[in-house]
Amino acid sequence: MATERPLADRRVRLLRQAAQLLHRPRSAAVADVVRHLGGVQAQDTGAFPLAIRARSRGRTAEDVEDALTRERSVVRTWAMRGTLHLVAAEDHGWLVPLVGEPALTGAHRRLGQLGLRGDSPTKAVRLLRRMLANGPLTRAEIRERLEAKGIPAEGQAVVHVLHLAALRGIVCEGPPDGRIRTTVLVRDWLSPARTLDRDEALAELASRYLSCHAPAAPPDFAYWSGLRAADARRGWGTISERLVEVPTARGTMWRLRSRSAEPPSGVVRLVPAFDEYLLGWKGRELSVPEAHARSVFPGGGILRPGVLVDGLAAGGWGATRHRGRVKVTVTPFGPPPARVRLTEETRDLGEFLGVSVDLVVG
Repeated sequence: MATERPLADRRVRLLRQAAQLLHRPRSAAVADVVRHLGGVQAQDTGAFPLAIRARSRGRTAEDVEDALTRERSVVRTWAMRGTLHLVAAEDHGWLVPLVGEPALTGAHRRLGQLGLRGDSPTKAVRLLRRMLANGPLTRAEIRERLEAKGIPAEGQAVVHVLHLAALRGIVCEGPPDGRIRTTVLVRDWLSPARTLDRDEALAELASRYLSCHAPAAPPDFAYWSGLRAADARRGWGTISERLVEVPTARGTMWRLRSRSAEPPSGVVRLVPAFDEYLLGWKGRELSVPEAHARSVFPGGGILRPGVLVDGLAAGGWGATRHRGRVKVTVTPFGPPPARVRLTEETRDLGEFLGVSVDLVVG
């Protein structure tokens, strides 16, 4: 492999920021952004649209909803790390089976803890497939029908049945019923998508990962994808001839051989809770100052919204609605970012949400 001169931490951050599209290089459709990122973590329904906003120009929250329900160009389902994500509809056929498989053991174990033991999970998924053959159902409707067939589905059990079925590529989120999301069969909701054999899928995912996370290393890829370490290394090795080693102060990393434009600086972004930039690598020391790590990652699986300045968390932020307006409160970790950049970001946030926004820097 070819080698390069060592990179300073700031340079690594700028390259990662650009790889994540946080400099908004072009006007991209919602599906383009999701496809480039491989997926967007989406368990927080108020947060994932804002991850699209931070990486695109001129989009709105309605565009994200249209992509999900009218165009069906993206789909919300369980994917990487067994967690809810947006993924491009065209990628579902090869991506979900690949990243879902390592999470299946944990899914069965959790169902057992909830009372679905032995062949009950398999029976529940079989029943779910049959009941959804007649169209979308809400979770409450699914719970009622499973319990009528003797399947324990109270509390979180129904969610974990859906989780298992989604990891197997059978179901995904469908159209809303009023304000309530429904579940549908993938075959009924999405157009037939391409499939890949396992080695092809590993290579494709490794390439996608580096396209939007480089410089990075195999443990980062394994962490982000949820793949077993051996599979992550296998995918990485499959594309080794396309990689360039990148020596850094924190060890050797890699990028794809093709060179990109000079990464821009002076970028300020308000990224939401569970943003991909803050989740995309095993270590967080490059993106969050150690002294403020607990402000962003307080524990318990929580990841708070952050203010990024050239790829480094420089504060937190929150938004509250009142009488048709949104107040955005930024809490810097130190000297506040340039006011003009924050103003531009909050104005863009307001345009995305279709509301007036007031900025408060605390």
